[in-house]
Amino acid sequence: MYRKLTADQIFNGYELLPQGSVLILEKNGTIVDIVNQAEAGDDIERHVGMLSPGFVNCHCHLELSHMRGKVPKHTGLIDFLMKIVENRLATEEEIQSAIETAENEMIQNGIVAVGDICNTTNTIAQKSRTNLHYQNFIEVAGFPDGIADKRFNAILDVYNEFTKVSKYNSIVPHAPYSVSVALLEKINSFPGNDIMTMHNQETLAENELYENMEGEFLQFYKKLNIPVDSFIAKGKSSLQYFLPFFKRNQPLILVHNVYTKLEDIGYAQTMSELDHSALYFCLCPHANQYISNKLPDVNMFVNNEMNMVLGTDSLASNDQLSIMAEIKLLQKYFPHISINEMLKWATSNGARALSINDVYGSFEKGKRPGVVLIGEDSECSPL
Repeated sequence: MYRKLTADQIFNGYELLPQGSVLILEKNGTIVDIVNQAEAGDDIERHVGMLSPGFVNCHCHLELSHMRGKVPKHTGLIDFLMKIVENRLATEEEIQSAIETAENEMIQNGIVAVGDICNTTNTIAQKSRTNLHYQNFIEVAGFPDGIADKRFNAILDVYNEFTKVSKYNSIVPHAPYSVSVALLEKINSFPGNDIMTMHNQETLAENELYENMEGEFLQFYKKLNIPVDSFIAKGKSSLQYFLPFFKRNQPLILVHNVYTKLEDIGYAQTMSELDHSALYFCLCPHANQYISNKLPDVNMFVNNEMNMVLGTDSLASNDQLSIMAEIKLLQKYFPHISINEMLKWATSNGARALSINDVYGSFEKGKRPGVVLIGEDSECSPL
């Protein structure tokens, strides 16, 4: 009737449990209890390594999976964006096959839930199979104020298609360098946008644009014939300018944060106390290295006790979709941050960020978070 699992270590989503603990589950994966081995009885499955709740991938672009290996590495964000525009097209068969393969890769790497960016309806067919939990972030961009209505109405059609197969959907802004205040206001006023996300400070040029009306984005806009005549430098970073526009107490996941500064963290902390108690910073380290060969100042976030979560980004900017691979990379450059802390980012923090912590993120009675075995070589697999 029950599965009884134990291992060298069990991480429950918050901390390591005492040696000899046994995880008891129903056959459907629902947590029944965690007991001492002496109380567990017979038929205990014993594993070498660590048991953890399933991983939550807070930032992915599943629809870009067909672009694996097509974008050169270390060219910087501006060139990366241009390559995405140039190489995004493929046959429907290629796109759907790559999406299915990528989802299977996430499942095999112990991922149970995904915050997925959607610019198209390409992932609907795969998601309708409900192999994973998806929070669909229907993403919209439009920098000039004058096109806000047109862009929002177009993405609303995409949103409506997703609502036919899922109730977990939000319309979200792409990034400060690609969204006008007029468009952001339309997004914020849209009913049901309970969870928000936004690419944040992925490149130095984003801050240069907002602080001084300088940097590479001016040339980027010129290449794409995007008018910027009405844009005025704000004299502050993009984070400090945009954060007040988001709703009170609304979960907000800021992604990448490569060029987030200590002043931004201080500002975010002040805003968190007032309006943004559910503000999360998402790290996608492999994607950051792939695109710009630079990592965020993770120590700064940890030292200031910010809410951290993890993402893989897309196969256009990553060689794999594995949260454990992201953790291993962070361990390499930030070895003093414990594996327990990073696993918390990957499990209970991620579940809270996507507002699914009633089911996922931790081994607690009544939840069904999935179980991952992390081997001694840090390779992981679902149980």
